[in-house]
Amino acid sequence: MADILVVDDDLDICRMLDSRLRRTGHTPAIAHTLAGALELAARTEFDIVLLDVQMPDGNGLEFIPRFKGFPSSPEVIIFTGRGDHDGADTAIRSGAWDYIEKANVVKELTLPLTRALEFREEKRRSRATPIHLKRDKIIGNSAGMNACFDILANAAGSDANVLITGETGTGKELFARALHENSSRAGQNIITVDCAALPESLIESALFGHSRGAFTGADRARDGLIRHADGGTLFLDEIGELPLSMQKAFLRVLQEHRYRPVGALEEQTSNFRVVAATNRDLEECVRQGTFRSDLYFRLKAFSIHLPPLRERKEDMLDLTVHCIKRLCNRMNMELKGVSPDFIEALTSYDWPGNVRELFQTMEQVFAGGNHTRILFPQHLPERIRISHTRGYLNASGSTAPRSECRERETDLMQWRQAKDTFEENYISRLMQRAQGDTRKACEISGISKARLYQLLGKYNQLPSRGMKPLSN
Repeated sequence: MADILVVDDDLDICRMLDSRLRRTGHTPAIAHTLAGALELAARTEFDIVLLDVQMPDGNGLEFIPRFKGFPSSPEVIIFTGRGDHDGADTAIRSGAWDYIEKANVVKELTLPLTRALEFREEKRRSRATPIHLKRDKIIGNSAGMNACFDILANAAGSDANVLITGETGTGKELFARALHENSSRAGQNIITVDCAALPESLIESALFGHSRGAFTGADRARDGLIRHADGGTLFLDEIGELPLSMQKAFLRVLQEHRYRPVGALEEQTSNFRVVAATNRDLEECVRQGTFRSDLYFRLKAFSIHLPPLRERKEDMLDLTVHCIKRLCNRMNMELKGVSPDFIEALTSYDWPGNVRELFQTMEQVFAGGNHTRILFPQHLPERIRISHTRGYLNASGSTAPRSECRERETDLMQWRQAKDTFEENYISRLMQRAQGDTRKACEISGISKARLYQLLGKYNQLPSRGMKPLSN
């Protein structure tokens, strides 16, 4: 049966769940803190995590990606106090399987637990023949991104419409192109329509085309973008900006794949697949009457929500290295390394502009004309350095009055522990990227030979015989 981790500080609930799970043949483990739960999850490949929201050392919702990030990627079922439903959206978006009230957890757990285990078994079967996605330009292996890749793989094998949502700069167009490149339509065109950039008076003509003389200045017939997408993919970027009048017209095209160019008497057909993207909350737009509900549901046969960068900071190192390589190649310069503090500063910032802002920031760093081999926090814009400093001071309690220093001592220890965790993860990822070559690791990171070996020893990651050590 299944290995199940119960995370709750309520001893009675834990006892009841432990008894119930054992009677049904499962193997439960109990943790009364989030820290303890993470330690258990690091040692055991759990199938399911039953997670309370209000824990003594944090909010369970914020730890869903951490649990999903373990190698077994367990399904997470959230339970909480009666009426505490504010986090349901966050839970589902973070990858939780279900969200149930604690008062009914013993009675209502059976069905979601059964369904979650059936889902895991189905995933195991489907992964027996893995799908190799073409995703060269999409960087990231966090739990949130892997969930998006799973949906992308399923959608690529279908011809159904896809709605991609996410904040500005999260990579919606990259996902749309990856979807096209992995689909059966990859050999045909992908036509992009920027719904926000087209004037309302020109949208109909741009999409459907027009006949000669259809309006002043139409001296010849012209095919629309829908015609150009025949056989391929029509990518509607910023679909939330499409005027209501055009939403109705486009809904019919989406249903029948037939349309009439402006001024034409006869209808034409086009065999296209629609991928739409938006940074708007279309459900809210539907409630406000600015977006048609029938079009919304027609578009989202598959729905991919891209996480903001602040929710997948474990991808920061890979994104940064990718960007540095690209910029160094473009400028024909030697590959630069990065200091651990540089990555730490990037990770401490919230990135409201997401990956796009990160890449633009790296462009700024390179445009500054610095010729150093190693990038340090001092090379970053002020806003990021200020954010990094504030985060450090808040965590360490350095700004607190003397009378509060003793109370903040626990926070200071937590900060040190967090730094150790980051350092260990960074060194592990660094050595993976360098393929065990310590010389290459020094070049990438800017860490000195002595410091690298000190850190490798500290975290029990010293090179084995198969790895390449630095020569003197």
